[in-house]
Amino acid sequence: MPGSWLSPARCALVLALLWVGYVLWWTPGPLSLRLLGLYPKKVGSRLVGWAATCSLPQGWREPLLGRFAAHYSIRLDEAELQLADYPSLQALFTRRLKPGLRPQAEALPGFLNSPVDGRIIACGRIEAGLAIQAKGLPYRVAELLKHDPQAVRFEGGHFLTLYLSPKDYHRIHVPFEGRVSAVSRVEGELWPVNDASTGHVPRLYERNRRATWTATGSGPCEGLEVAAILVGATHVGGVVIDPHWLGGRALARDGGFTVDHLPCTAGEDLGTFEFGSTVVLLIGGPRAADWAPLHTVGEMRVGQRLGAYR
Repeated sequence: MPGSWLSPARCALVLALLWVGYVLWWTPGPLSLRLLGLYPKKVGSRLVGWAATCSLPQGWREPLLGRFAAHYSIRLDEAELQLADYPSLQALFTRRLKPGLRPQAEALPGFLNSPVDGRIIACGRIEAGLAIQAKGLPYRVAELLKHDPQAVRFEGGHFLTLYLSPKDYHRIHVPFEGRVSAVSRVEGELWPVNDASTGHVPRLYERNRRATWTATGSGPCEGLEVAAILVGATHVGGVVIDPHWLGGRALARDGGFTVDHLPCTAGEDLGTFEFGSTVVLLIGGPRAADWAPLHTVGEMRVGQRLGAYR
């Protein structure tokens, strides 16, 4: 009837308020994280990604990029190029380092070197198909490796989680010597990956967008198998596997394919984060029981040894 309080506009407002209340009530963690549940993370990430790739006029680069670098304490002295030579924020974020700054540790039996500059935030054994992230929240390895039907082979192995902050170098490198067997990508959500979210958002790494690179060890790393999972986050939609491992094929938004055992060497390019996030390493294989981590917490740099055979 005319003037009814159940007009379409009022119904829409009531539904919106109910949705806001639902998100704020049921999203775990601090208020800032609950409010983020209302934020359109994929749309926001696309907009930020577009803005980050926009070419900056030459005269704007040093003041704008310099302010950004100063805010996040980015080590510009390690960057391959001068600040004015980076045409966009994305180019600065995906910068290469000066040659020789990240040498690889000696190739001992079963060696695994850090693929990134970052901080170890979790480390442990894979048991009952689960790995335990920050503050005791588990994630399922089979779901993390969504397009790998044999994820159970990592049972009894190890996991290491390395978090990259905005200040860090954002290229990912091959952590050991072996042959690449598969790559994949999973379309997912874009929750932030930081201390607040890893401690409060259940199944965070399973839910977020990610890409996976898997290889079996050879030479001194014979007996190991490693999966590197590149986890996206809010404003970090770009999780890119290096084209070298794709063999000219396109990686689907949600899918994967086997790779014809391309040889890989520690330190080679594995992928890139377009802005920062997290790398989860799964360590399995026939000799996983002989492998032990040398570091379980703390800051790491590309090429530093993470572990080896005992």
